[in-house]
This record gives sequence, C-alpha cells and structure tokens, in this order.
Amino acid sequence: METRKARTRIADVAKEAGVSKTAVSFAFNSPERLNPVTAARIRDLADALGYKPRSIAGSATRRASAGATIRATQTIGLLTPQVLSVVFANPFYAELCAGVAAQTDQAGYGLLFVSPLHGSLVRAIGRATVDGFVAVGLSDDHPEVEQIRRAGLPMVIVDGGALPEHGLVESNDEVGARSAARHLLGLGHREFVVIGVEPPNMPGLFEYSAGPTESVARRRLTGYRQGLELGGVKLLDERMVVGPATFDGGVAAFHRIWEDGLRPTAILAMSDVMAIGVMWAAREVGLQVPEDISIVGFDDLDVARHSNPPLTTVHQPIRQKGEEAARLLLRMIANPDMERPEHKTLETRLMIRGSTAPALGHAPAPAGHAPARGKR
Repeated sequence: METRKARTRIADVAKEAGVSKTAVSFAFNSPERLNPVTAARIRDLADALGYKPRSIAGSATRRASAGATIRATQTIGLLTPQVLSVVFANPFYAELCAGVAAQTDQAGYGLLFVSPLHGSLVRAIGRATVDGFVAVGLSDDHPEVEQIRRAGLPMVIVDGGALPEHGLVESNDEVGARSAARHLLGLGHREFVVIGVEPPNMPGLFEYSAGPTESVARRRLTGYRQGLELGGVKLLDERMVVGPATFDGGVAAFHRIWEDGLRPTAILAMSDVMAIGVMWAAREVGLQVPEDISIVGFDDLDVARHSNPPLTTVHQPIRQKGEEAARLLLRMIANPDMERPEHKTLETRLMIRGSTAPALGHAPAPAGHAPARGKR
C-alpha cells in the first residue's frame, strides 16, 4: 500500500528555516513583528514545503502585511456528496445535520451547506468561507480527494475514507449488516437480493470489492456476505442491484429485480428509504410483506417505525454521528497542530419489527428461542 506523506506542520517549517515556531506564526499572522526579508523567506520556504497555516484558512484572526484584518468566520461547512436538492430529500441527512447543528449552535458557530459546484467538490470548497468542514461520504478513491487534502482546512469525515490527517466518525457497518443477514437466515430464507447505494458523482468508480479504504456500501456488502456465508449461502453478483438512496430508487431497484426474473424471499437494502420504496413496489406486483417477502433496511430513521409494516432495520446513531463530527472539528479548529485527529466508530444494532417473518414452509423458532427484538 502506498504510504501517504504526512502533512507539513509548523515545527517542520521552523526547523528548516532555523527559527522558532513563534517566528513562523509571526510570518503569517503578524509579519510586521519580523524583518521583512525574514518574514518573506519563511513564507517562501513554507510554501515550498507545502505548509498551509490553518489561520490562512480562517481559523484565527490574522493581520495581513497590507494592514487588513481577516477574522475567523465562526462558520463550519457541511460538505455533501450530492447536490442539495437530492440531499434534502433523504431523511438521513436531516438527522445528521441536526446533530451537527446542535454542536455548532452551542459553540456559537454558523453552519453552511456546501454541495458539489458543477460536479466539483474542489471548486465548492474554494468558494466556501468557513473555518473547517464536516465532509459526508468522502472516500479516498474520490477523484478529487488529493486536491481536497491540499486545501489545508481542518476536516472531519463522516462515513468515508480514513485519511490520517483528518478526523473520522463512522458506524461499524459490517457488524450491523452481518446481524441483518443472520437474522434472515434464522428465519429460513435462502433466496436473497441486496440493494446497494450507488456513489454520487462518481460514475463507473463503484466496485463491491474491498479497497484499501472501504466505502460504507463496501463495508455493508462485506457484512451481508459474511453473514450469509455463515449459513452456507453465497451472494452472487447478479443478486446485487444498485440505485440512489431514495424512495424512488428503492422502487426502481425492485422493479429491475422483478423484470430480471429474480424471485427472492428476502431483500437486504442498504438504506431505510430504499427499503420502504421496495415494500411499496413489492405490493404493486401483488406481494405481501412479510408473508411473501421479508425486507430489512439500514439506518433506523424515524419513518422506519411508522412504515406499513414497521421496518426491520439496522440502527445506527445518525444524530450522534453529526454531534461527534462537529465536536471533533471544533477541537481541531481550536488546536490547529493536533498531531492525529481522532477516528471514532459508533455501534449498530438490529431492530426487529414487522417487515420480516419466517420463509414460507419454514417453522418459526420454538418459544423462548426467538431473536431478541431491538428497543429504542
């Protein structure tokens, strides 16, 4: 695996220039306190080393050499992988944003939504005046990731690649997916289809095989496969369908399954909104849920409890993800030379509700041996 070069820090510039860290800070924030030649030499050397002081990105008050004062924006950017019209249609983002906003409100920060500008995250970042970003779903195989890393802004990634210089908050997706698969196996199901979430703005790049840093979809698929293989079921490629994480995406995915002649008794969907769309489409072709087909989602959105029937799903703490990400980002902004930002993994758990039942002809588990139902 290729080793990534560590981000250049203020101590590296100071050592190379033969000055103190304070002198480096003065060169960018208070150049009038240094000899102009020395200040210029430090800035040139820093540029050659690839050092980008956080203060320039807006994380602290500084005085430019021309005498203008530039202040911290007191604003955090929420970098989304899709355009906002798509993002706001997905209840997952509403809950995640509520968690981020709870922390930014408390800290006196504003929250700015930043979506791809004409398909480019880099261009969107360049236009945003913020002190740092919470980035959703930024994986290390994104075509712009290296440019994003060079932007030099503090960043916490939610459900994305574990880039060492940035914070990370994710769920243990594999464990949750594995528990969903094992639940259906325990109900006697052997004919499965997995409905995956396609990556936004990255046509042709999505592969279900594991990479050096796995995406959420890859981790969930790994969990499904592992769980099914424990029951002797191999998930074939033709039994995986990919679509957008929307209600309509779930409807369309089920119709593709049906038109291809697949007749699963159970479906594992990687998002609740897709799973609810699948339930709707299944009823359109005359199936009853869960009598004819069992369906399991992932997320445990509030709507999952109120669907008809209530959706069995994998709970992940979505609001807590947002809170943890914002909390970590605020710490990074306050401590710009933090050596290694925290990488945090949150727990998942299976919530068994009414959308799953024993496969036709499969006797239910004896009394006292049924799987425990999740509680909120």
